[in-house]
Amino acid sequence: MTEAPESSAVSSDRPTSAGIYDVYLGGANHSVVERETAAKLRELLPDVEAMAWANRSFHQRVTRWLAEQGVRQFIDLGAGLPTQDNTHQVAQRVAAEAKVVYVDIDPRTAAAGRGLLADSANAAVVMADLCEPERVLGSREVRELIDFEQPVGLICTAVLHFIGDEKDPFGVIRTYMDALPSGSYLALTHITADKQPSGPVKAISGIYRGAGEMIYFRSRELVDLFFAGLDLEPPYENADPKLTFMGIWGCEDPEEADDDVGRWAYAGVARKP
Repeated sequence: MTEAPESSAVSSDRPTSAGIYDVYLGGANHSVVERETAAKLRELLPDVEAMAWANRSFHQRVTRWLAEQGVRQFIDLGAGLPTQDNTHQVAQRVAAEAKVVYVDIDPRTAAAGRGLLADSANAAVVMADLCEPERVLGSREVRELIDFEQPVGLICTAVLHFIGDEKDPFGVIRTYMDALPSGSYLALTHITADKQPSGPVKAISGIYRGAGEMIYFRSRELVDLFFAGLDLEPPYENADPKLTFMGIWGCEDPEEADDDVGRWAYAGVARKP
């Protein structure tokens, strides 16, 4: 994906998390109702736009870091709508041959992504529910681009908190990682209510619920479960391997990077032994 054209705004009666996220990132693939919902969230939580950018910055940092470790193929789950510096663009700056498969259930994402990637031989979009890993992994796009004999970077930023326990998000991620070879990586961010005031937490939940989506705040202990059986990477130089806040992972100065915005989500990167 690349930057979306300014005329690509769409109309929809029901806001989606992808469209709301696109508003905060300054994209153009969103509807009037999504702009209105984003504005309501911003009124209740003025830092929400900064939170979106903090997550996006982690996504870009970790993609670059994985490419620097030698990873040359990526699966981006819940990729969202096209915006700036997407996964394939970041990875291909490090290694031009890097391949990326984007996965999203939103038809707008698939349509916009396929159009923008029409001339790219090393990137593709799969419209599918990430909670159906067998379908995703068996898709034509994945089979054509991903070599399961070589390490893969599985990236899922700001998406797992939209999956309820009844769909077993931990089992879903385990199924993906079980299919990937040794040396593959899992990178994710996940919203948390740990040490956050109850008012904004309830407000965020209420707005998403009113929009027809549920958002699930999970504790550090629960987010850690996504990495079961994997080897966590140090989040910055001279740190112990661990889960951390999204603004801190990959930073140069952890004290300066540790702010209120970044504390809304945990981030972690782990390697499959």
